[in-house]
Amino acid sequence: MSSSQHIIESHDIYHGLPTFKEEGLTAIVTGANGISGTYMLKVLGQHPQRWKKIYALSRRPPSGDLPKNVEHIPCDFLKSPEVIASVLKEKNVKGDYAFFFAYIQPAPKEGQGIWGNVDELVSINKSLLSNFLEALTMSKSIPKAVLLQLGAKYYGLHLGPGTPPYEETNARVELEPNFYYPQEDYLREWAKKNGSKWITTRPSHIPGAVPDNAMNLVLPLAIYATVQKHLGLPLEYPSDLKAWETTVSISSAQMNAYLSEWAVLTDSAYNESFNACDDSAFTWAQLWPRLAARFGIDWKGPDLEADFTESKMPYEPPPRGWGPTATMKYKFTLTEWAKKPEIQKAWKEIAEANGLRMTEFSDIDRVFGFTDGALGWSFPLHYSMTKAKEMGYFGYVDSTKSIIKTVEEFADLKMIPKLP
Repeated sequence: MSSSQHIIESHDIYHGLPTFKEEGLTAIVTGANGISGTYMLKVLGQHPQRWKKIYALSRRPPSGDLPKNVEHIPCDFLKSPEVIASVLKEKNVKGDYAFFFAYIQPAPKEGQGIWGNVDELVSINKSLLSNFLEALTMSKSIPKAVLLQLGAKYYGLHLGPGTPPYEETNARVELEPNFYYPQEDYLREWAKKNGSKWITTRPSHIPGAVPDNAMNLVLPLAIYATVQKHLGLPLEYPSDLKAWETTVSISSAQMNAYLSEWAVLTDSAYNESFNACDDSAFTWAQLWPRLAARFGIDWKGPDLEADFTESKMPYEPPPRGWGPTATMKYKFTLTEWAKKPEIQKAWKEIAEANGLRMTEFSDIDRVFGFTDGALGWSFPLHYSMTKAKEMGYFGYVDSTKSIIKTVEEFADLKMIPKLP
C-alpha cells in the first residue's frame, strides 16, 4: 500500500494515525497476554471490518474482555515446532500477518543486573521465535509479513551511551551477546526461505497496563505514589538533577501497536526496521508534578544536597566507542523503598481495604529494579522517527499524558485503588 494514500486521524490521546481501506484480514498475535500483545489486540480489535479474525497466542489468556474478533489459543513457544504446528493446524490458525511479541526474562544470576544473564536471554528468546516460525512452515500458514518487536537494547543502551539520536542504520553493538541480533537474523532468513516479508520495530520504555508483567515502567510508579499518599508523604524523586532533566524517548504500548499495524499494511515498510516511540519530548521533570497532582499529593524534585549512591555503566569506552561511560545516581531506589517493612505493611492495608489483585510485593528486585533504571537514566535516549515519517507514518502521543492514562488503567484493573 502506498503511504501517500493515508489520511491521518486521532483516537483519544493518540494523534496522526493512519487510516486504511483493507477489509477482511486475519492476524496472529503472539505474547498476547503481555503489555505489547495486549495493546496490539486492542488496536486491531478497534476495526473488526478490517481484521475479521485475530488469533491471540499465549500460555495464559489476555486480561479483560477480548474484542469479538479475537480468539485466544493456548500456546507455549518453548514447545517444539511440531507441537506448536499441531495446535495451529487443529485450530486452523492462518494469519495474513503475524506480530511476534513473545518474550521471557530469565532471572539474573547472583550479583548480576537485570540484563546480566545474557547467554540465557539469547538462548531462550531465540528459541521462542524459531519454534514459532518453523511451526508456521510446518502448518503451511505463511503470513504475508511477520513483524518482530525488538527494543532499545538493539542500540546497546543497557551497556552505556551511544550516539543520539538513535537511527535504524546504526551498527550493532557487539560488546556482549544480544538476543535481538540472532532473532532478527533468523527472521530474515526464514522470510527469505518461505516467501514472506519481515519487519522489526525497536521501542524504548513501554508504558502499558496489564495485571502481571515484571518489565513494566509504570506499575512501580503507581504503587509508589499510592503508598506515599496513604502515608501522607510527598512523591520524592530518587535520582539527581541530571537524570531529572535528561530527555528520554518513551514508547507507549498502544502507539507501538498503531505503528506495527501501519508497517504490515504498508508494502514499502517490508524488510525494514523502525524505531517505535511516542515522538514526544519527555523528561521526569515534566512528568513528576503532574503525576503527583493526579494522586492529589505533594512532590519533591531531585535533592541537590543528597549523598548519592553511584552505579556505573559496565563498559568503558561505552557503545559510542569513545569517551567516558555513564553513571547513575540514587538518593534511594524504589527497590530499597519497597523492601521496607513499613512500606509492605502500608501496601497490605491499602490492598485489603480496596480489594486489590496484589496484596503483597513479589519479585521486588526485578519489578521495581526496572523502573529504578529508568528513573536514574543519565544520558539521552532520543530516538529519530525520521524514517517512519518519510514513509508516511506520523503517529504521536504526549508521553506524560500516556503514562498518567496508564496509571488510570491500572486503577481500572484493580492493581491500585481508584484515583481521585
